[in-house]
Amino acid sequence: MSISAVFEIASSAMTAQSKRLNVVASNLANVDSAASSTGGAYKAKQVVFSATPIGSDKSAVGVRVARVIDDPSPPRLQFDPNHPLADARGFVTLPNVDPVEEMVNMISASRAYQTNADVMNAAKTMALRTLSLLQT
Repeated sequence: MSISAVFEIASSAMTAQSKRLNVVASNLANVDSAASSTGGAYKAKQVVFSATPIGSDKSAVGVRVARVIDDPSPPRLQFDPNHPLADARGFVTLPNVDPVEEMVNMISASRAYQTNADVMNAAKTMALRTLSLLQT
């Protein structure tokens, strides 16, 4: 595997984790919103990754965001008969966002991003040391 393939693999993973962090941020921003722009409660989003060939010989495999899907779990119902968006029974429909799960996703994505940044730095260091050996 070439050094450029290492950079491409780590870069693809960093791009995918960056998208995951953006989705987590959107989910957390909407955790308590009672209505979305479509009129219903906000639906949590989840990122789906897929493998993708990297490089000219396609022997290395990176990662990409295949799609962003709506979380299929049901919305939360909160009893608040005084809320302007409450239904006839007094329940307000809230997003299906679990803040604890989203925080775990955020930590996981940020660690994966940092690990791939470390891989890129290690590959850069190895490449520079190899070049310095060739100069002597």
